[in-house]
Amino acid sequence: MENQSIMMNDGLDDLFVLVPQSSSDSEKITAPRYSYWKSVGRVFFRKKSNWVFLALLAVIIVMSIFYPMISPGGPEHNPNVSNLDSFNLSPINAIKMFGFKLSWIFGTDGGGGSVFDYLWTGSRTSLALSSICTIINMTIGVILGAVWGLSKTFDTIMNQIYNIIGNIPYILLITVLAYIIGTGFWSFVLALSITGWLGIAYFIRTQVIIIRDREYNLASRCLGTNIFTIVFKNILPFMISVIVTLLASELPSYISYEVFLSYINVGLSANIPSLGRMINDGQKVWMSSPWRFWPAVIVSAIISVVLYVVGQNVGDASDPRTHMS
Repeated sequence: MENQSIMMNDGLDDLFVLVPQSSSDSEKITAPRYSYWKSVGRVFFRKKSNWVFLALLAVIIVMSIFYPMISPGGPEHNPNVSNLDSFNLSPINAIKMFGFKLSWIFGTDGGGGSVFDYLWTGSRTSLALSSICTIINMTIGVILGAVWGLSKTFDTIMNQIYNIIGNIPYILLITVLAYIIGTGFWSFVLALSITGWLGIAYFIRTQVIIIRDREYNLASRCLGTNIFTIVFKNILPFMISVIVTLLASELPSYISYEVFLSYINVGLSANIPSLGRMINDGQKVWMSSPWRFWPAVIVSAIISVVLYVVGQNVGDASDPRTHMS
């Protein structure tokens, strides 16, 4: 029996190795380091369709920013305009007259300018307007909305303001403001930004009310943490996915506002190229000269849909619950 137990112990010694104890090693975490934004990117790019939408969006942005620098649109920039024969040419006739160049694949407009060039110059204006308005309104709306949901005094004041302004249709409000302020680019930005943040702030306020009474927020308030620290440290990081989803709907909405208001001759002045202005000019002759109308309609639709879909997918990817798999 003793010989058998000795043989068994020898076998165990071969199977197991004594691990030395180390206080420093015991403090180390064996789990891999987690990066939130890397996880967001991994979830987002898991969908193959997102690659297609991003590529399409990149093409539109690059063309809108850089192409007008090479060949700005509009009849005043067209050195080939010398007679009335170059006005309102179809794509085929424009290529026959000027040769096969990228500028003439959509024909010419009523002043003899390149429709293709004007299209991307107008897209640059519409994208710039949408981006600036979104940044201004989202920044103001998110910060004030978070404070609105936490402060009872601020909540009383803002509710009265929202009840007055919120009952006025937004499109009617910005139309009146555009008439009052003026028709320049920055005047139109101001008209879209004076009250554009209010709806965002109210939405954020509603989301904050849902999570403001959770234990960690109550503990912070009991410890005397000021309201802005609670907003930026506790509230807003928890709402990243909500904010991104809201951002996804705001970006294309301002392009839609610009297109509609320019279509009814409100907002941007006639000398500022934009997709809405191009649609307004093209709809007058869309039966006889469809090449002046449909390119702007198609590009504005593509920009709105792509921005919305990409934004929604980024919002879904930024939800931590999608990172579990």
